[in-house]
Amino acid sequence: MKTVLVLGLVVLLVIGSAFVACSQTPEWIVYNTDNSGLPHNQILGGLAIDEQGSLWVGTGGGLAKFDGETWTVYNTDNSGLPHYMVIDLAFDAQGNLWVGTGRFMAPGGGGLAKFDGKTWAVYTKDNSGLPGNQILALAVDLQGNLWVGTEFRDGVAKFDGETWTAYTQDNSDLPDGPLPALTFDAQGNLWIGTQGGVAKFDGETWTVYNTGNSGLPDNAVNALAFDAQGNLWIGADGGLAKFDGEIWMVYNKVNSGLPNNWIWILLIDTQGNTWIGTYLGGLAVYREGGVILTGVQE
Repeated sequence: MKTVLVLGLVVLLVIGSAFVACSQTPEWIVYNTDNSGLPHNQILGGLAIDEQGSLWVGTGGGLAKFDGETWTVYNTDNSGLPHYMVIDLAFDAQGNLWVGTGRFMAPGGGGLAKFDGKTWAVYTKDNSGLPGNQILALAVDLQGNLWVGTEFRDGVAKFDGETWTAYTQDNSDLPDGPLPALTFDAQGNLWIGTQGGVAKFDGETWTVYNTGNSGLPDNAVNALAFDAQGNLWIGADGGLAKFDGEIWMVYNKVNSGLPNNWIWILLIDTQGNTWIGTYLGGLAVYREGGVILTGVQE
């Protein structure tokens, strides 16, 4: 789950940092419906960059592509997009854009779309093995499989291009609730943010970290990201955690400069800065040894 209004601010700030090479004074650019072709100010967490360097943005009013000068908008009227709310985006090795759509906490419309630049293909629970139509998270593994995190109790699904494999609370050790975050480590293990902690899946075995068996500050996990050293950063309702595989470090309002303990989105750039989007606390950035804002790139 991600908070819409806060992410609108947070992700727009990150968009600015991705497109501007900062000098000694950091420069910020904010794009909104008043000064750009962005179709909606609700940025729902979906950001992706294609091979040509264009930025794709998932919004509450469709999908937008920005090449640095021109905005192109795809919506339910002019494309095969199955729903106007675009929640997450991911490119596969063939350059296809996968688009997760659907309304938060509202059953009904939505689904998964694949766009090859010309043609749209739409997958729903009615025409495929997709377990649910409300898509919260997308990730592509080292073998090229697409993984899809869903809302409610629909679980996570793997799609190899032909076959769907669904993992739910009924057939696996996956914790209960929505699955708003998916990421892979360097070894190809899948890490899943859930409402019952963080789950790790190596293809056979599930390992679940929660407040009862780890240093996780809260079981409601909203964001995951790996840094260049292989540390897992975890955004939860109770603060920010770093896990190196053995030791947990927790950052909160009391022991750090974190403005709010409710973490919704994480992004780690090539300088090693950890960008942290919070609920009603704005955007924070952290880097051990000092933040580097010169030439920030995603």
